[in-house]
Amino acid sequence: MWRLPRALCVQAARTSKLPGPWSRPAAFMSTLLINQPQYAWLKELGLREENEGVYNGSWGGRGEVITTYCPANNEPIARVRQASVADYEDTVKKAREAWKIWADIPAPKRGEIVRQIGDALREKIQVLGSLVSLEMGKILVEGVGEVQEYVDICDYAVGLSRMIGGPILPSERPGHALIEQWNPVGLVGIITAFNFPVAVYGWNNAIALICGNVCLWKGAPTTSLISVAVTKIIAKVLEDNKLPGAICSLTCGGADIGTAMAKDERVNLLSFTGSTQVGKQVALMVQERFGRSLLELGGNNAIIGKAALSFLFVMDRPGNYVEPTIVTGLGHDASIAHTETFAPILYVFKFKNEEEVFAWNNEVKQGLSSSIFTKDLGRIFRWLGPKGSDCGIVNVNIPTSGAEIGGAFGGEKHTGGGRESGSDAWKQYMRRSTCTINYSKDLPLAQGIKFQ
Repeated sequence: MWRLPRALCVQAARTSKLPGPWSRPAAFMSTLLINQPQYAWLKELGLREENEGVYNGSWGGRGEVITTYCPANNEPIARVRQASVADYEDTVKKAREAWKIWADIPAPKRGEIVRQIGDALREKIQVLGSLVSLEMGKILVEGVGEVQEYVDICDYAVGLSRMIGGPILPSERPGHALIEQWNPVGLVGIITAFNFPVAVYGWNNAIALICGNVCLWKGAPTTSLISVAVTKIIAKVLEDNKLPGAICSLTCGGADIGTAMAKDERVNLLSFTGSTQVGKQVALMVQERFGRSLLELGGNNAIIGKAALSFLFVMDRPGNYVEPTIVTGLGHDASIAHTETFAPILYVFKFKNEEEVFAWNNEVKQGLSSSIFTKDLGRIFRWLGPKGSDCGIVNVNIPTSGAEIGGAFGGEKHTGGGRESGSDAWKQYMRRSTCTINYSKDLPLAQGIKFQ
């Protein structure tokens, strides 16, 4: 993910083993933000004091109840009952049954459903963006922009639903055709991080759906209300079209659900967004079962220019705020500068020449995004070339934050190598078969081999 410096840091969700809202005193329930008049808009998203965090055609959940908090003031917003392992098992079974129906629907018709999902998100963009700001902590304009990304990728996926396919290749044998056939992988598991709780799911969901897959989502526990609200919007579209709701399933939960997804052979592709440390564990669990993973892990982005990242100061006020901080005087190889920090810290280094600074950019283990500011055309193309930046996103004269949905998003090295969103990222959600069709009366072998 691209990381924009922001003043708010996410809070930890707190758990409760209370069996239900009836066990809680009315005074406690009234302290939830959702019950305060200024937050009445939350109910426009179908949210209430306690929300069920499992959807597979019907809503439920038998796991722990967590409270999510607004990081701006640490006040409780509402509660979500998470999935138990039994809920997860039920949901996977229903999702795989739903796939049998979804895979038979022609791709352009699947695109029509995705178009309707995009329209439904458009209708709720302001209120859903406000929830992103409230629960995750980013500023409102970013929250709304994140929902807009989901809308945009839905539009993109609609067009793509009429274009996906493989080539017809020339065969060396007379009377033969050689083609590539692309088919859906089946069940796509999607684990998203707190910092982009809508857009990343959207990138995966919209493309996976038009490819013929069904989706199972586990968002971050600290943004569970967002996961529930988005799923409610999608569920209504599916239900209105008389399609199984399990096509887009949800299991809110913690590490137990994530581990189950990683180890589950029924999850044909697991898309994971998170830290490099956890991503490495996920990759090993998926690889152990010879599964497929799409990893979008840590970033540590550099900007090169005749521009100029001091230590972080926590602000003495309610909530979770830190002041943007500039650090100078460190060596380019300082370990702290090579570590991804979820905070608005900018490290500034002075370099002597192009070769040196390109090497500094490439020496970090992460390889998500990078940018250079220059008017030198030669330098621009060296920066884009084989000895330039080794990142997945290489920019010129723009910051490292933000990305358009038309290009593939992802990074190299410890960022995981996965690609989401545009370009040919759709191929990761499908399996490819090379097919030879003999329409002649003979049975020739390739390479001119003949058995005498």
